[in-house]
Amino acid sequence: MLKQLLPLAMATFAVGTDGYVIAGLLPAIAADLGVSTPAAGQLVTVFAMTMALSAPIMGALTSSLDRRKALLIALAVFVIGNAVTALGTSYGVVMAARVVTAVGAGVITSAASSTAAAIAPPERRGRALAFVLGGLTLATALGLPLGTLIGRADWHVTLWAVAGTGLLAAVGIMAGLPRVTLPAASLPDRLRPLGQGRVLALLAVTALAFLGTYTLYTYIGPGLEDATGGNESLLTLILLAWGVGTLAGNIVAGRLVDRRDSARVLTGTLALATLALVLTPAATRALAPALVWAAVWGATAGVVVVPQQHRLISLSPAAAPVLLGLNTSALYLGVALGGGLGGLAQEWLGLTPAELGPVAAGVTALALLWHLATARRASGPAPVAAAPATTATRRSGV
Repeated sequence: MLKQLLPLAMATFAVGTDGYVIAGLLPAIAADLGVSTPAAGQLVTVFAMTMALSAPIMGALTSSLDRRKALLIALAVFVIGNAVTALGTSYGVVMAARVVTAVGAGVITSAASSTAAAIAPPERRGRALAFVLGGLTLATALGLPLGTLIGRADWHVTLWAVAGTGLLAAVGIMAGLPRVTLPAASLPDRLRPLGQGRVLALLAVTALAFLGTYTLYTYIGPGLEDATGGNESLLTLILLAWGVGTLAGNIVAGRLVDRRDSARVLTGTLALATLALVLTPAATRALAPALVWAAVWGATAGVVVVPQQHRLISLSPAAAPVLLGLNTSALYLGVALGGGLGGLAQEWLGLTPAELGPVAAGVTALALLWHLATARRASGPAPVAAAPATTATRRSGV
């Protein structure tokens, strides 16, 4: 199974690096394109919003394809989008390229997750999801700091590296992933679960959690100015600490949700994230506390997705592709709104990037309260109508 999961993790690693690395390159991108840092931050917002809105639509358009073919098409779009971004010399061109890239990225994330869930036995599903989603978290541990380091001389080079990683993932999928056929679902089928309270409540937790994270994270580079003194090597070191924490949180999350109640895992995670974000202004004044803070906050960020994916699949395993696609949209909706909220807080309220921490903490606390309220109302799995077919099949071969 490792041979099948590894290229999926590589694909999510490419998507994660692409999404995360812009935050570390914001000052360089803003200077090169002749825009303000908050304006450059909207590259993250637009990318995420496009993913959120396009994922259900593109998922419906590609649902009749086996997951292998869908992933290869999405990776082709992703690679082309990054190549155009790397070649971009104006804000408009780069923004348009980010939109194209996001369309492919949205399909990759949901298709990789649903494929992992389909090929893994039920008792190992949590670990399979954690492994594939580990590509996203490994992107924070390695892709983000390395991309930031590479982009010190020229941020365009980082985007070429991301495009190359996407190509490698495509080669791995062609060589190692069998044909995986899942139930086809039209756009109305994909949106139908939104009418069910339990699904909507879980998606709201995902959106709020990532809204809180990205209110600060989008502007993490300038937010760490006091701790780094403008030294890009020190910034890379702190981002590495955040990424290692995220990776550790993801690994632990996969094991926890296979052994413990996913709702309780999420409760502790959101509480710790809220505390870490409240401490942002104090923790980012010097390098040593900033490293500890980054690792702890990163660990909480690495946990959230796995229990949420697990809880959604538990509602209806047959509807996993639909539910995971909606969760991807909710996640990136939170990312988009977080980038927008952080930008507005700086422009309208005059906050510095480091002062965004308490704002992010308030949003994360709201996510925690909403999660606790909805978890108390939950009382066992409820059926989720998602697609005409009710079973998923796997066929080996090319």
